[in-house]
Amino acid sequence: MSADRTGCRAIYVTQKSGNNGLNQLGGDFTLQSAAGPVSLSDYRGKVVAMYIGYASCPDVCPTSLAIMSQALKNLNPEEAAGVQPVFISVDPERDTPEKLAQYSNFFFPTMVGLTGERSAIDDIVKRYGAFYKIVDMGDSAMGYAVDHSSRTYLIDQQGQFSKALPHGTPPDGVVAAIRELLANG
Repeated sequence: MSADRTGCRAIYVTQKSGNNGLNQLGGDFTLQSAAGPVSLSDYRGKVVAMYIGYASCPDVCPTSLAIMSQALKNLNPEEAAGVQPVFISVDPERDTPEKLAQYSNFFFPTMVGLTGERSAIDDIVKRYGAFYKIVDMGDSAMGYAVDHSSRTYLIDQQGQFSKALPHGTPPDGVVAAIRELLANG
């Protein structure tokens, strides 16, 4: 676990090699974007690169989203057109769909920011094997932070969970994993 001075921590969870339980992770969902409801199934035919975090995260989320952005920029235009980046917030109290649109677009122009009811978010977090926990920060102006897992989830063109890339996977590693899915699609 890594902590920063604001209390936000990325929770590093190791993933077992092989296909142990991978078929049990994932699934369709519907959340809200600034343009209205968005379902994972809306992106059938594309590889989805999905990250779960929150917009007020001081360093873990921006670092991971910057890596995803760099990876997408390293794809050729045809490859990039076959990928949909998605950012899901676990902080619906602060992250409105409009705020998430602005935040997500800062990292990549086609990235879609999504949020929803706490129950819907919790269901997605559980189904993708992610984790988050609200942490009270006492006298801080932020009020609270969110400890959360930090992985980039890759979903194939048929909407099936493929793999979770661990925090810190370099852009070239993200590109290789996306290209593998694009080639097999």
